[in-house]
Amino acid sequence: MGLQQDIMTAMKTAMKAKDQTALAALRAVKSEILLAKTSGAGDELSEADEIKLLQKLVKQRKDSATIFTEQGREDLAEPEIAQAAIIEQFLPEQLTAEEIEKVVVMTIDDIGASGMKDMGKVMGLVSKQLAGQADGKTISTIVKAKLSN
Repeated sequence: MGLQQDIMTAMKTAMKAKDQTALAALRAVKSEILLAKTSGAGDELSEADEIKLLQKLVKQRKDSATIFTEQGREDLAEPEIAQAAIIEQFLPEQLTAEEIEKVVVMTIDDIGASGMKDMGKVMGLVSKQLAGQADGKTISTIVKAKLSN
């Protein structure tokens, strides 16, 4: 219940500050939490579920911002980027590319991966190990680069 309480506290702060962008982002998070709880997941979400939910919301906003930017609609892209930044505050600290690369190299050495045929195994192990600390796209790019050498 920690995330939900944090969101409610942040919503109160945003309301007092009349920060509409933060309020919209926080309401979206609250809505997703309620949807997840009522979709049969039980009364409580695990920390891993909360992280996945937040990552999904951040990814949606970044994807929308990219599309808006490609279409020349900076006026619509800016609020999406701002909302993504607000939601990211509730995620664990993200690892740098170098830190992710170290984990990928260790995993490849541990399982003896020798080519692109082992990408699924490596991705599964690394994604599980770095849950919430790195996005899948970054992990995938690094794994591809290391396995194609």
